[in-house]
Formats: sequence, C-alpha cells, structure tokens
Amino acid sequence: MEEQTPLTKRINELARKAKTVGLTEEEKVEQNLLRQEFLIKFRANFKAQLDNIEFVDEQ
Repeated sequence: MEEQTPLTKRINELARKAKTVGLTEEEKVEQNLLRQEFLIKFRANFKAQLDNIEFVDEQ
C-alpha cells in the first residue's frame, strides 16, 4: 500500500471527524479546498500517464 501524503492524511482526518463529531464551517471550507487540490493533482498525474501511453500496431 502506498504511503499517504500530508494532503491525503488531512483529507482523511477531516472525513473521519465529519462522520463522528462534525466539522466547523472553517473545517468544511478547508476540506473542500483540500479535495479540490487533490483532484487537480490526481487529474494532472492521470493525464501524464495517459500521455505516456504508446500504441503499438500489431500488423
């Protein structure tokens, strides 16, 4: 299993807290910003992987 980054650790902390005691308005804003940042990084990495795919013609 891959080690979590500080970004994903904080996202998970906030998610656990949201399920148990709830989040303050500031924490909800932080959670939303962290999720947006995560998605930007995820999409960039995924695009880089797709850009590196090389199609080979089997003819």
